Amino acid sequence: MSQEGEKMGELKKGLEGVEVLETKISSIDGENGILKYRGTDINDLVEYSFEAVTHLLLYEKLPNESELAAFSDQLRGSRKIDQDILDVLTTCDFNIQAMDALRTAVSYMSHCDPDLGDSSLESNLRKATGLIAKFPTVVAAFHRVRDDLDVIEPDASMSHGENFLYMLKGKKPGELEAEIVDKDFVLSAEHELNASTFSARVTASTLADIHSTVISGLSTLKGPLHAGARMCVMEMLDDISSPENAEDHVLNLISKKEKVMGFGHRVYKTHDPRDRIYKKLAKRLADHGDPKWFEIAEIIEATVQRELVEKREKPIYPNLDFYSAVTYKYIEIPETLATAMFAIGRVSGWIAHVLEQYADNRLIRPRAKTS
Repeated sequence: MSQEGEKMGELKKGLEGVEVLETKISSIDGENGILKYRGTDINDLVEYSFEAVTHLLLYEKLPNESELAAFSDQLRGSRKIDQDILDVLTTCDFNIQAMDALRTAVSYMSHCDPDLGDSSLESNLRKATGLIAKFPTVVAAFHRVRDDLDVIEPDASMSHGENFLYMLKGKKPGELEAEIVDKDFVLSAEHELNASTFSARVTASTLADIHSTVISGLSTLKGPLHAGARMCVMEMLDDISSPENAEDHVLNLISKKEKVMGFGHRVYKTHDPRDRIYKKLAKRLADHGDPKWFEIAEIIEATVQRELVEKREKPIYPNLDFYSAVTYKYIEIPETLATAMFAIGRVSGWIAHVLEQYADNRLIRPRAKTS
């Protein structure tokens, strides 16, 4: 082996366990199931609004009352999308996921940006506000255009979650649904160097513009081993359809050595802390309606716990996607929107990482080991 090869060290497939950069944006303790955004535990942050958490991610601090009011005004005033973006959405193949339409819309937005060539912090923060604000509008508009419904204009008096549901369904949502969707966006917002965030940072390291970095994030997020898993969990719940079928369905998957969607995580060796929160949210929804979906989920979880964790000593626990999919079933989110809803929350985290990368940049260029 050459000297250079010796310096490269042990090959880590999938970069598992490899630390490639420093960040102040979030931290994960995978052994103890702890997640923090800029030093604040996710269990505390979920009680804040999405606007407040986005301010924390972008500006490195939770806002005071006046800062939150000003930042919320900026976001809420940037929600509307122009007719030309709606025209782009009408040209999309309506059999695609909303993620594909969202990716196309973001690409088109970059053409309309008057400061496309300006990558100053001030300009990028303006672009960030516009992207974060418009993601829900694009996703809701695509859904309504696809279903041949009138597009609903955003309402600046509503929170991020409430406004999304209003634009999606055409009516003001109930207080519980609005609260849970806002919390969903907070829980989805940030998670250290997940695949899509790393993809966005790699793109940023080339000094590509902020729209390009977000497109990289979107393209990576779509995969079934990333946020696409949430849609797969929803499909599994549909396949099972009743609590009586749940245990046999899981046993069949395990016997065929197939993956039980919504379980397992590269980093967490115990419960994902976000999953514990989603389970509580799903239970609140179940208590206000048909308990079926929650009952199915609990049987799935118990069966995986018994068959894999206890009998085979595999540390496989529910991840973010599992009970979030249950909440989506109760709120009646179409499966084709599940991954795009994840993106509505995650875009604020992507942009925080992109801005951090720009501020202290070095081109991310790992090496491959010759086979």
